[in-house]
This record gives sequence, C-alpha cells and structure tokens, in this order.
Amino acid sequence: MSDTNLDRRQFLGRASVALAGLAIAPGMLLYEFSQARPLGEAASGKVRWGMLIDTNQCESGCNDCVTACNEENGLSGGTAPTDAQWIRKVELKDTGSGRITSLPVMCQHCASPPCVDVCPTGASFKRADGIVLVDKHICIGCRYCMMACPYKARSFVHETLTDQLTDVPRGKGTVESCTLCVHRVDKGQETTACAEACARGGHHAILFGNLNDPDSEISKRVRAVATTQIRADLGLNTGVRYQGI
Repeated sequence: MSDTNLDRRQFLGRASVALAGLAIAPGMLLYEFSQARPLGEAASGKVRWGMLIDTNQCESGCNDCVTACNEENGLSGGTAPTDAQWIRKVELKDTGSGRITSLPVMCQHCASPPCVDVCPTGASFKRADGIVLVDKHICIGCRYCMMACPYKARSFVHETLTDQLTDVPRGKGTVESCTLCVHRVDKGQETTACAEACARGGHHAILFGNLNDPDSEISKRVRAVATTQIRADLGLNTGVRYQGI
C-alpha cells in the first residue's frame, strides 16, 4: 500500500472517531446507543426485550404513560404536528357492542422491522436484544422509515432542541421513536418509564421484560393469556404484545 493511501486511511479513521462525538447542543454529544453499554457487555441475542400491555387495565383518559415518556426523554408533550410523540393513546370502538378499549401505541420493536429494511444509510437498526433504534450520526432525515412503519410510531425533529437530557440525546433533522428506555436497560434497570408510571398509578397495565426468558414474568403471562400483535398479518413478530383486543 502506498504512503498516500495509508495517510488517507489514517485521516478518515481519525475523522470518523471525531464525528462520533459530534456536538448538537452546548454540553451535549450524540453518542451511539450501541456504544452505551460497558465494553465487553454488548447487547445479547439471548435476550429479547418487550412489553405486554393489558388493555383491560388501561383506563380511558389516563395518560400517565405518555406523560412519563415525555419527562423521561425530554419531549415537549405538545400536540402540534411538529411535536415528537413516542407514545400515543388510541381508543378502539367495537361497532357491535359499543365497547371502547384504550391502549398505548408506540414503536412495536419488530423482529423484522420495515423501518430497518428501507433505511438507505443503516441509521435504523435492530440490536441483538430486539430493541429498534436510530443512529442519529448517520440519519439523513429522509423519513423513509416513517412511511414504512405501519404503526406510525416515528417522529421527525423539526426544530433546534435545547435543554436536552444527557441520557437521551436528540438532534434536529433526525427521526426518533420509543427506545424501550434503552438507557435504563443498559444501566441494568428493570423497567421502563411508562411501565413504572402505570404501576405507580395503580393500573399495572404495562409489563416490561425479557420475552426469551421462560421464567420471566412477561413470558409466563404471554403463555398464560391470549395475546395479540397489532397487524400480526404483516408477520413482523412484534416485541410489544396486547391483551384484551
């Protein structure tokens, strides 16, 4: 290899390292989620994080999970089209019986995520433990993933952001969605902000855990009760399951 090519490769390598800590706001850096775990403790394919949502316990008009998500991730909680929303409450009405069912909808963390398939840069990716994320360093804001998502679970950041949270860096011109509180997962915490808030409110409608562990509470519940995947006909094998719909 010529000295010129060697120098060029060394320069590109150093440049990529420098860009990995690209500043997006004073005191705020966009570090890749995949690097958030300690070295030597990469996300494991033996684990698959997911949720079971019992709609029988989800109270119509209650927004505890939405509020908790906004606070945990530094979202404004506004309702304008340009405001990010990682969880939204949806109400389903049975036209025959008139029964109304309320449920939170977020990124479903598919085993075969369409958002990953259509992303031209690889910014949308799925970790070994099933969590679907966006690498904001290489997201170009094309929004193909938003169009591909059958759950309308992704938001685009239109405005410059301030007062961001250290654990949840965000960036103008990028796409984002529910991360299953990956910053909590990588610190060894056992639940998400939405599940915690739901339990604190006395509803206990959201159960978070490892779907691959037969002894976990979520696995036991999935085996014991009838559960549904939203748009199961698409064959995406979602990590979020629902009871009572």
